[in-house]
Amino acid sequence: MKQSMTFIPTLREVPADAEVKSHQLLLRAGYIRQNTSGIYSYMPLAAKILQKIQNIIREEMENAGAAELLMPALQQSELWQESGRWFSYGPELMRLRDRHNREFALGATHEEVITSLLRDEVKSYKRLPLALYQIQSKFRDEKRPRFGLLRGREFIMKDAYSFHSSQESLDEGYDKMFEAYSRIFERCGLDFRAVIADSGAMGGKDTHEFMVLSEVGEDTIAYSDTSKYAANIEMAPAPSEYAAGNEAPKELEKTETPDQKTIEEIAAFFDASKEKCIKSLLFKADDDYVLALVRGDFDINDIKVKNYLEARTVELATPEETESVMGCKVGFVGPVSAPADLKIISDYSVKYIENGIAGANEQDFHFVNVNPERDIKGIEYTDLRFIQEGDASPDGQGRIKFARGIEVGHIFKLGTRYSVDMNAVFLDENGRTQPLIMGCYGIGVSRTLASIAEQHSDEKGLVWPLSVTPFHVHLIPVNVKTEEQVSLSDTLYKELKQQGYEVLYDDRAERAGVKFADSDLIGLPVRITVGKRASEGYVEVKVRKNGESHEVHKDELSGLLGSLLK
Repeated sequence: MKQSMTFIPTLREVPADAEVKSHQLLLRAGYIRQNTSGIYSYMPLAAKILQKIQNIIREEMENAGAAELLMPALQQSELWQESGRWFSYGPELMRLRDRHNREFALGATHEEVITSLLRDEVKSYKRLPLALYQIQSKFRDEKRPRFGLLRGREFIMKDAYSFHSSQESLDEGYDKMFEAYSRIFERCGLDFRAVIADSGAMGGKDTHEFMVLSEVGEDTIAYSDTSKYAANIEMAPAPSEYAAGNEAPKELEKTETPDQKTIEEIAAFFDASKEKCIKSLLFKADDDYVLALVRGDFDINDIKVKNYLEARTVELATPEETESVMGCKVGFVGPVSAPADLKIISDYSVKYIENGIAGANEQDFHFVNVNPERDIKGIEYTDLRFIQEGDASPDGQGRIKFARGIEVGHIFKLGTRYSVDMNAVFLDENGRTQPLIMGCYGIGVSRTLASIAEQHSDEKGLVWPLSVTPFHVHLIPVNVKTEEQVSLSDTLYKELKQQGYEVLYDDRAERAGVKFADSDLIGLPVRITVGKRASEGYVEVKVRKNGESHEVHKDELSGLLGSLLK
């Protein structure tokens, strides 16, 4: 492609609203342009990279036995109401009405649509297992779009769905997808980890996120410093046993604590450590209230609360709800004198507190000398806190460390979450009606592009891996007014394309400095400069990744490129 005939609008200055490296460089190098908040146009260079990522995905999906289809982005509300997600999904679901006042959603995901397709077409176990996928734009009304392509309101996604007649078949299909995803991200040149994760609004159990390691990642990965264990911080199990003290139980007392609400204030007021305090938070799980407890130096993980209760939604109770249920304001809530019918769940850490401190469910009062086993009725213990750096790794090997990650892929064992609600059934080998067993597998295609840019760049610009680069070679004549340079460049352009190389030919009448700066910014693997020795047939070949430079005769060029671009 001749550069004068394509569209690469490079910028010299970093756009003021671009916070992270990938956003800055993709804008500056002319790969993307923002239309409005969280919505972007992909320029010709980005379109070529997206095609290459999609080709990698298609190859690996085919190897995993999945067939491609394309479903509508506009989805009728009735399907989402069947699954129960029309209201539970939240404000991120973009909703609209047609001229007949019928409600629709712009596809954020396609579980409902694919389930409705299969329930109408697949009636027998003989047609299972079956895996289908699509690559399509998705829409989510993010409250705060940021970081360019990393968190947008319109984005490109690959979503796949598998259907099975048994759990064993689902497990086998899940493992195939796990391996396919690992190969996809390896082929894209990414440094990533597959981590244990939460299924969120998708539902189901057993799920992994594929996280690209990056300081700008919005997710925290907890990993072992000596083993391969890795999990999203929301899912990493915390220790269940703690060192017990030798204090003798003291008599429970109620003490006035005027305006002392936070754990820090209470610990200071009693001249005690935060470990002595019991943090009590009221949650609303679906339609019920539950009181969750954790030791004062830890934080309650609401994902663990949701999973323990097997609830669809869990959120902190509002101050008004807290006062109505507990009879006091937030800050004075506690488990000792809680309503008798209120469910109380606690992190294991609370079990080991001796003569602790907790809210008294009365304004400006706390209990001291709280011993959970003695003073809290009907308490249920489980793992409710966030794991911390330095904790023992859940696999028993090493200690936990944290890293930041960008989620580029997520795979789920949905089970019968959607098929039961939407009555998607089949006849098994005994002629009995059974719900379809499902898996779901997503890749953020446009986010993968940004993640590659985040990991593959330097102070000069982008440095694309060979597998996804928009062009293999950047061919640059220093002066297009010099006949020898243009003639040699034209010859090389023709020959290199015949040899199978993708070439971007900078035929613009620009100064050499401008061309070289743009070339570094665009980030193609190899640059061939046709300069003052063109009349002798010599060119300079420079490797973008390491700056390695070679001066070679045109007759030796093919052999050198073969070794550099293998």
